[in-house]
Amino acid sequence: MKTKSKILIVDDEPNIRRILQMAFEKSGFEASIAEDARVALGQLETFRPDVIVSDVTMPGLTGYELLREVKERTPETPFILMTAFGTIPQAVESIRNGAFEYVTKPFDLDHMKRVVNAALDQDAEPKRAVRKGKSAGAAMGGAPFLAESPAMKEVLELVTQVADSKATVMIGGESGVGKEVVAKALHTLSSRSKKPFVAVSCAALPETLLESELFGYEKGAFTGANGSKVGRFEAADSGTLFLDEIGEIPHTVQVKLLRVLQEREIERLGSNKPTRVDVRVVTATHRDLMAAVDAGNFRLDLLYRLQVVEILIPPLRERHEDIVPLSNMFLAKYAEENGRQPLVIGPDAQKAMFAYPWPGNVRELENTMERATVLAAAGQEELTPGLLPQMIRKAAA
Repeated sequence: MKTKSKILIVDDEPNIRRILQMAFEKSGFEASIAEDARVALGQLETFRPDVIVSDVTMPGLTGYELLREVKERTPETPFILMTAFGTIPQAVESIRNGAFEYVTKPFDLDHMKRVVNAALDQDAEPKRAVRKGKSAGAAMGGAPFLAESPAMKEVLELVTQVADSKATVMIGGESGVGKEVVAKALHTLSSRSKKPFVAVSCAALPETLLESELFGYEKGAFTGANGSKVGRFEAADSGTLFLDEIGEIPHTVQVKLLRVLQEREIERLGSNKPTRVDVRVVTATHRDLMAAVDAGNFRLDLLYRLQVVEILIPPLRERHEDIVPLSNMFLAKYAEENGRQPLVIGPDAQKAMFAYPWPGNVRELENTMERATVLAAAGQEELTPGLLPQMIRKAAA
């Protein structure tokens, strides 16, 4: 029988305590309540919660002080703050000090449940990684793989399931959604993690150069080949080869790639001697490759070989829960690079960001956060709508 997750709810308002307790008990949790921080601290030894949800403003110790106490006693326990809009800057600072997330009051119960489940999932992921001999950072692929939205949690679960298999994986999704991040996570979670991860942008190379880059060449294979060169397949031997924009490769290269996948061996240009390679192939595309097959531009047999497992990444406009966590991560990154304090996303800016469709997806979001960091006035703490591009500001109008 599955053990119930335990949640400790801390709030000095009886109605909020009761509403949250009933909601989480109905969802299968074992819920305990405390009217202030000191009562909550007294419950830690006997109740041992899996997650804590606490108000910020309470008599006696504040939610921030409770957070510090909890992190000293049980640093692994996820801690979620409930806060009013006026205390959002402090709430964001608390995330840097160990809080998992903050939820603004008045809150939506469904959103609160999603945040709590995300906290529990994050807590479980490093434990799974430890069982596989990996760190929590490795479990995230060594890259900004944040999964707060239900859709991205499904992606992460699928990545975890197939990472250590030998099956080829095709990652689909619009430009900028993070396909290479997923590819790196597949590699890092696999038994090949200590071996090379080699990435090739198929769209960036002309046909003749792409062929030599992938398979290598021998001296004299063509004009200018003054020596031999190891191709990307050989460079990725025992590791992972990531072929981005696979839909752009020409027919001649498609034929050779199909042979490599079938025979597990390559031939350098200018050589008739096959070389065995042990490479896990992961591909990505923003195109509908079945439509390309119908149009005669892509081989169906190659598509079947490449698409043993398909992972589709949803666009950012369909996963609003990821916008703020990703933004905070990028703001911290560019603040460090520019020697500044990270900006805190204000409520008006957040409203505009939720209304905007983000056609450039996560890549556009990152560029926007870098822009905001650079344009912020000296000493400015809040990310206001004025720091966002006009097209984003217009989305909330």
